[in-house]
Amino acid sequence: MRFALALLAAFCSIAPLAPAADRYPVDWTKLQSETLDYFTSLIRIDTSNPPGDETKAVNYLKPVLDRAGISTQVFSLDTNRANLVARIKGNGSKRPIIIMGHTDVVGVQRDKWPVDPFAALRKDGFIWGRGSSDDKSHVVSCLMTMLLLKRLNVQLDRDVIFIAEAGEEGTSRFGIGYLVDQHWNDIAAEFALAEGGQTVARDGQVLYVGIATTEKTPRATRLVAHGTAGHGSRPRQDNAIIHLASAVAKFQSWQPPMRLNDTTRTYFERLATISPPDESYRYNHIADPAHTEEIQRYLAENDPGNYSVLRTSIVPTVIQGGFRTNVIPSQAEATLDIRALPDEDMNQLYDQIRRVISDPAVEVIPDPSRNRPSAPPSRIDSEMFQALERTQQRLYPKAITIPTMLTGATDNAQLRTKGVQAYGFGPVADESEGDLHGAHSDQERVRESSIYQMVQFLWYTVLDIAGSK
Repeated sequence: MRFALALLAAFCSIAPLAPAADRYPVDWTKLQSETLDYFTSLIRIDTSNPPGDETKAVNYLKPVLDRAGISTQVFSLDTNRANLVARIKGNGSKRPIIIMGHTDVVGVQRDKWPVDPFAALRKDGFIWGRGSSDDKSHVVSCLMTMLLLKRLNVQLDRDVIFIAEAGEEGTSRFGIGYLVDQHWNDIAAEFALAEGGQTVARDGQVLYVGIATTEKTPRATRLVAHGTAGHGSRPRQDNAIIHLASAVAKFQSWQPPMRLNDTTRTYFERLATISPPDESYRYNHIADPAHTEEIQRYLAENDPGNYSVLRTSIVPTVIQGGFRTNVIPSQAEATLDIRALPDEDMNQLYDQIRRVISDPAVEVIPDPSRNRPSAPPSRIDSEMFQALERTQQRLYPKAITIPTMLTGATDNAQLRTKGVQAYGFGPVADESEGDLHGAHSDQERVRESSIYQMVQFLWYTVLDIAGSK
């Protein structure tokens, strides 16, 4: 009897050490129908921004969470642009984690779409629709994770906070900006998981899980050229359009110098281990002075994504000048889309741009009204990044995890400014698809199986980082 009691005591002392994922098994096949129903319903809610109308999505999500017994709050700067914050409490021994998705989507040109962008068409293994990849796939992953935590009565060391936010597509003052400024105590956390990453497959086999640890920062800038107005029949040396065109053309041959950070250095090192020999060679020698110029030229011509990752990028996107064919205008203007590395000194960069343009007739004018905040990268040796790597190993054992720096922007930036270690993950997409069916395209779609895998990826990661040990 004494021996049996000793065995029982030993078992009880060992059992709590079992991974949370093993203590809370999920029938994933059984869950697919429910997941698909929520996902397609969200796509059918038109939350194009502008105007947003994200409250319509909140009005769909809130009753689902309420019925499950999950605490919810609604915060809004504008009644039509609400944010939903849901929370499942832990024991408080560790700080909370945020799981987040934005409910707004970019607008559509319906005549350019091969299908109805808000029908959530299910075809050939894909779900078509605006927001299918950006970002209602994350919203439904967060929703399902919250429902599972509640249904399985998961014991948590951390509060898990689900934010369905408004305004990510260019109007974050209604969404995360508003929440950070006015309701930080309601969402304060140690870690966050949201959009921004990518899970890349080749011929159906996941190659790597890209986890975004940082992102470049938008720094909108205007070039304004001044001259003398006159008759179009008399050429002038101070023609504002000619001066502007010359200034804009400089960025075809000049970009800021290459500069690696911890994320991008590790990104290229790990990418080299799974790439064909020629690509691997380029990634391994990208900082080699004997080869870097040739490699960068190759990337500029053939791989603009990785070329942009190497540096602060400057791209002219809009030119305006003149109003009649026979009038030389006194002013012409161009917009530069500058995507700055997280630690870029913008004053120094603007001085450098002025030297490159070398024309007193052209002003370089920052436009801070369109800027997003800059913040240090999230760590690649944190408890959260390690949990993400373990989830990758569980779901895709033949793949690797790679930290990435986004050339675009997400609302993780605002969280990082508050000290949150924020990371982006994403759906599985085959590398052969490119950008044709990606975010903001007029053929946006996501593989149906990828939605179910996203739910699993988020679930296992949240259990790992938040589940009681």
